[in-house]
Amino acid sequence: MANRADKFAFLSMQAPASYVAGLGRGASGFTTRSDIGPARESGKMVEAVSDLPKEEEYDPDQFQDPENETGLFAGMVYEQDDEEADRIYDAVDREMDERRRARREAAEKAAHAAHLAANPKIQTQFADLKRQLSVVSDAEWQALPEVGNLTGKRRKKNMQNDRSYAVPDSVLIGARDKNQYETSLDEGQMEGGIVTPANSGTITNLVEIGQARDKVLSLKLDQLSGTVSAAGTSSTIDPKGYLTDLNSVVLKSDAEIGDIKKARALLDSVIRTNPKHAPGWIAAARVEEVAGRMVAARKIIAQGCDNCPRAEDVWLEAARLNVNADAKVILANAVQQLSTSVKIWLKAMELETVTKAKKRVLRKAIEYIPNSVKLWKEAVNLEDNPDDARILLARAVEVIPSSVELWLALARLETPENAKKVINKARKTIPTSHEIWIAAGRLQEQQGTPAADVDKLIAKGVHDLRAAGAILSREQWLKEAERVEAEGSPLTTGAIVKATVHQDVEEEDRFAVWTEDADACVERGSIETARAILAYALKVFPDRPRLWRKAADLEKSHGTADALQAILATAVRYCKRAEVLWLMSAKEYWRAGDVASARRVLGDAFAANPDSEMVWLAAVKLEAENGQIENARKLLNRAREQASTEGIWMKSAVFERQHGDPAEALETVTEALAKFPSFDKLHMIKGQILHARGDIPGAREAYAKGVKAAPHSVPLWILASRLEEEAKVTIKARALLEKARQLNPKNSELWAETVKVEERAGSQTQAKTMLARALQECPTSGLLWSMSIWMEPRPSRKTRSVDALKKSGDDPVIIVTVARLFWGERKLDKARQWFHRAAHANKDLGDSWAWWYKFECEAGTKEQQEAVVEQCVAAEPHHSPTWQAVSKDLKNQGKKIPEILKLVALELR
Repeated sequence: MANRADKFAFLSMQAPASYVAGLGRGASGFTTRSDIGPARESGKMVEAVSDLPKEEEYDPDQFQDPENETGLFAGMVYEQDDEEADRIYDAVDREMDERRRARREAAEKAAHAAHLAANPKIQTQFADLKRQLSVVSDAEWQALPEVGNLTGKRRKKNMQNDRSYAVPDSVLIGARDKNQYETSLDEGQMEGGIVTPANSGTITNLVEIGQARDKVLSLKLDQLSGTVSAAGTSSTIDPKGYLTDLNSVVLKSDAEIGDIKKARALLDSVIRTNPKHAPGWIAAARVEEVAGRMVAARKIIAQGCDNCPRAEDVWLEAARLNVNADAKVILANAVQQLSTSVKIWLKAMELETVTKAKKRVLRKAIEYIPNSVKLWKEAVNLEDNPDDARILLARAVEVIPSSVELWLALARLETPENAKKVINKARKTIPTSHEIWIAAGRLQEQQGTPAADVDKLIAKGVHDLRAAGAILSREQWLKEAERVEAEGSPLTTGAIVKATVHQDVEEEDRFAVWTEDADACVERGSIETARAILAYALKVFPDRPRLWRKAADLEKSHGTADALQAILATAVRYCKRAEVLWLMSAKEYWRAGDVASARRVLGDAFAANPDSEMVWLAAVKLEAENGQIENARKLLNRAREQASTEGIWMKSAVFERQHGDPAEALETVTEALAKFPSFDKLHMIKGQILHARGDIPGAREAYAKGVKAAPHSVPLWILASRLEEEAKVTIKARALLEKARQLNPKNSELWAETVKVEERAGSQTQAKTMLARALQECPTSGLLWSMSIWMEPRPSRKTRSVDALKKSGDDPVIIVTVARLFWGERKLDKARQWFHRAAHANKDLGDSWAWWYKFECEAGTKEQQEAVVEQCVAAEPHHSPTWQAVSKDLKNQGKKIPEILKLVALELR
């Protein structure tokens, strides 16, 4: 108890002098009216607070960077030792950072991967589903429901179902009395009858109402019509066509009306702030025209004419917006303001409907603007009499001597003698005009002047132009040559090319540049220009067979047979060792039916190339095609003795086989294999002969020796595989193809044959597996992609074809496949376009032509079928699987290309 008393003893003690109750909690001393006496003074309170311990203040400069020269070492001198120390520490820091970088980056990568694994992105979660979208068909896309917010609809529907309303009594009473009938009169009806008698009111006259309506409409029309204003504008309208115009008014949407209002307000501000701005008045009038307010548009453009009398566009716009009669008045006022405006005069001429009035307007215009070429040309064009036009042009060239067009027009109207004088005078007046020199050349050509004289004239013109400083580039001259060719002057075209094609071309680049120019001209259809370029190039390079062949191809495609023979005859005279040129010449004679000339050409070719395999084979073919079998056999015997090449031996074996002597063919090919054991075609011929005899083991042995001697011959491997497959040894066929793929990797033909083997064996699943492997190894093969497309279900073939086109580009096989897809969908026009594209992508592929012909036989006309046959004959295809199989069949020996085309079309499936 005593302790407890000591514990609270401080309560009876006197407080210290500086004590303030609650000061630690933020309280302060205060003085009340009742405590004036014993209360402290305010000064002592400040002293009491000041005696409390203060917190240490924060110095913002205490963590100052030492490198800022304001810290601890601000007064120190930065010496060389300090710089070296800093450099060493920096190197140490970089080395430590480099040592830790790999671990740090690995740790960061692992942390990032862990974070992504724990918190995957939405994109990552749906990546597999997005990949599966590539195989969604069109039908599945169409079956997808439309996305919409059904929450509000469902809520409204539920609310409508839950609500209930009280039906008013009036509705119930009305429903009750709706079908009741009154059988008695009320009191008023019984006493006085009908309250409003019929004779007390007025009778409605519908005829008078119609007449009044017509009167009001006519008054409105009269108000709208008026006289022509001073500016030439008028608000007149056509009363007869008023209602028709109302029917043709196009209704505007709210958005369009809003745009028109905005444009109207904006342009109104423009013309108010700057009334001399002509485009603003034109734009404001056109806005009203678009809005269908023609009267307002005419008023605005009339104000524009008043404010901008020197702007011809405003006057032309006013004439356009008004009817013909008012437009004439407007342009008459415009001429008073702008008497030298050619556009206004031409517009005024266009408004006239009578030729005589047009001539009067143009002659008046020429009085004001005598140096306008346009006005003179229009005036000349209006003249029906050539003599009057000649007089006008003679006056025109006197007034405007610098106009080349007027000089040339005058020369065209003159007689040949006078035209020559006119052109000479024009040439002296305008020495820098190349058009005049070209016109002079054309004039001479039209008069029947020899080509040499035209060449001299154009060469002189080019020289004089260069002397006068009028230098045209080679490209400009070639464009002029093409223009002259289009106008029908081939001699002048050739003269221009001869005089200018050598300009600005380095000596070492001439051949490449000239061939490129010729090709470009052919693509643009300028055949004469291309012919002239090649002719000049052949004079410079007469020993280039490639150039002669290009010229021959040009004549073959766009020239005559005589011109082609002339080119080839000149070509073989300069290039005697060019076998291709000799053969082309002989072939052209043979096609024309001149077998004797063809034999003569081949004889000359033998003399120039005694050991040429191509010449020997061409001679054999010529004799065989003309039924001279013994002569062809003798030629082959001589060729084997003199030339003795593998091609000649192969042709000998094929010749004997085609003409019904397989024993002799087998003997010949056996002898040839002794000389050329690595020539794969000899092995193939031997195997085919033995196979045709029924000697399967012998054929197997022949193919085995062949693939061993020529392991990279793909057709040989395929023949060996098909032999085993025909012998019902599919396992061995697969093994042969697998070995062939190992020796010839990334070969699409071997993979395609592998897939076909599986399909013929009935293993569709294995075929798809092999095709997938094939596409991985040969991703750009059109043949494999075509097989992949046909393996797909019908709905997904189109998607697959898009992928195939992206991967394989313009492969003809894929293009034919796409065309067949369009054909199956009965999109005939698209199918025809794609067949045409496929056939011309590679003209040597016969199957493309056969598919096109088959399509035209089913969906085209007789003319379209004949067009395909003609193009195929011109292309002379030799390759493609079905084409080669049909054309090399012994039954089809000697048949022409049209017959082969029809047979191939029947074989295609």
